[in-house]
Amino acid sequence: MAEFLTKSRARNVFYGGSIFFVVVFVGMTIHSHKYVVDVSTAGMELSEEVIHGKHVWERHSCINCHSLHGEGAYFAPEVGNVMTRWGVQDSPEDAFETLKGWIEGQPSGIEGRRQMPRYELSDEDIRGLAEFLRWADQTDTQGWPPNDAG
Repeated sequence: MAEFLTKSRARNVFYGGSIFFVVVFVGMTIHSHKYVVDVSTAGMELSEEVIHGKHVWERHSCINCHSLHGEGAYFAPEVGNVMTRWGVQDSPEDAFETLKGWIEGQPSGIEGRRQMPRYELSDEDIRGLAEFLRWADQTDTQGWPPNDAG
């Protein structure tokens, strides 16, 4: 009686399966890349100001208190949609002025509230941070945060 799975058949199954899954992997990689570029990326250009703002965000470890698109700490408010909440998403100058006023007004001194420390940031740093937050606000977060308050 002949064996059903000979060495040559086993080798063909191995190579055929390997090629099949490599093709599936490459296809999924291409699909993921196209999705990120076409759907999930922010609608705003990734400018030098946005990059500078990201560096300010990292240098001052803002994520240790704030969350951005659900990532980070929950001690302070979600800031992924803060520019929309403040109503300044469409105006870079208003976003800068509002953020500058907020940062310069900290800590608020209100009893019983969590306090943001006072950061001595230059206007260039605040403008970059405002642009970074405007950029982040335009990212398709697929419904996150679940409410406008973050």
